[in-house]
Amino acid sequence: MAETDESGYRVVRNDEEQYSIWRADRELPAGWQAEGTQGTRQECLDHIAEVWTDMRPLSLRRRMAAAS
Repeated sequence: MAETDESGYRVVRNDEEQYSIWRADRELPAGWQAEGTQGTRQECLDHIAEVWTDMRPLSLRRRMAAAS
């Protein structure tokens, strides 16, 4: 099935503060929560590009901060 760019996506985030998009009409997979942004596929991807500036998982960022 081809994905369309209709308003039917939402931004999701996991406990490691990693982001993804998910179809709004589908149940979220375990470990992921809705972040609050919903819109077209491109709008959601643009939002992720704006807010996800550090790709390192949260646990790694914490370990690195504790070591410094």
